[in-house]
Amino acid sequence: MLNFILRRLLWMVLTLWVVFTATFFLVRVVPGGPYTAERKMEPEIEAAFKAKYRLDLPVWQQYGLQLRDTVRGDLGRSMKIDTSVNRIVRDGLPVSAALGSLALGLAFVLGITAGIISAVRRGSFADVALMSLATIGITLPSFVVAGICILVFVFWLPILPAGGWGSFQQLILPACCLGAPYAADIARITRTGLLDVLGQDHIRTARAKGLAPATVILKHAMPTALLPVVSFLGPAVAGILTGSPVIEQVFAIPGLGWHFVQSALTKDYTMSMGLVLMYTALLYTMNLLVDLSYSVLDPRVEWN
Repeated sequence: MLNFILRRLLWMVLTLWVVFTATFFLVRVVPGGPYTAERKMEPEIEAAFKAKYRLDLPVWQQYGLQLRDTVRGDLGRSMKIDTSVNRIVRDGLPVSAALGSLALGLAFVLGITAGIISAVRRGSFADVALMSLATIGITLPSFVVAGICILVFVFWLPILPAGGWGSFQQLILPACCLGAPYAADIARITRTGLLDVLGQDHIRTARAKGLAPATVILKHAMPTALLPVVSFLGPAVAGILTGSPVIEQVFAIPGLGWHFVQSALTKDYTMSMGLVLMYTALLYTMNLLVDLSYSVLDPRVEWN
C-alpha cells in the first residue's frame, strides 16, 4: 500500500504542475485583463500596478517566478482585493466546508435511505416515486432549485432567511439546495448497486440461514453495494466542500465559490490560479482517500 500511496502522491505533484501551467497561460489568452474594465488610469499608476504584480515582465519570467512562489506555498496577492490568496482561502474554506458538510450529510442520509427503500421495494409506488424525484433532482439546475426553495420557504412559508451568513438557520436552505442533486445521484447509485448485490449467492445463503431482512441488507449487502457510492463521493465531496459558486452567489455566502466567480468575472489572475490549484489538490486527495477506503469495504481489493 505504501508504494501505491507514493505513486499517487507523485502523480498528484505532476497533475498540479500541469494544471498550474495550463491555467497560467489560459487566463492570459482571454481578452482583457484585471484592469480593462476600470476607469483609464494614469500611466504612472498603471505602471506601478503592473510592476507590483509582475505584469511588466515577459510571460515566461512571470511563469517562473509564480511557479517558484507556489512551490513555497505562496499563492500570491489578489489583483482586485489586494490581499493574499492564502488568507482568502484560509477565511473562505471554513465557510464553504461548513455549508458543504451539512449538505453532504443531508445528501448521504437521504440518498442512501431512498436507494435502500427503492431497491427493497422494487417496482412499487415508493420505488417509482423516489426515483422520479431523484431524476428531477438530477436534471434541475442548482439555481432553479434555489429559486423554488426561496419562493416556498422565504415568501410563501416565511420560516427561513433568504441568505446571509452567521447562524445555523441561514445554512439550512442553501445546504438543502446544494445537497439535493447529490442526494438524487446517491439514491440512484445505491439502488442500482443494491439490486445487483441482492441477486448474488452469499445474499441467498444469508437469507437461507433465516437472518432478519434488515441484517441481510445492512450487514451483508450494503458494504458491497456502497462501493459505487464511495466512488461517486470522491469528486462529490471535493466539489461540495469547496462550495457551489451558484449557491453561494444566490444566498450571499462568503465562501470560496463566491470568490471563484468574482475572480473569473474580474479576470483576477492570481485568485483564479490559487483557487483552481486548491480545488485540484482537494479533488485528488479525496479520490486517493476513496481508493484507500475500498480495502475497508471490500477486503478482496489489493493494491499494486
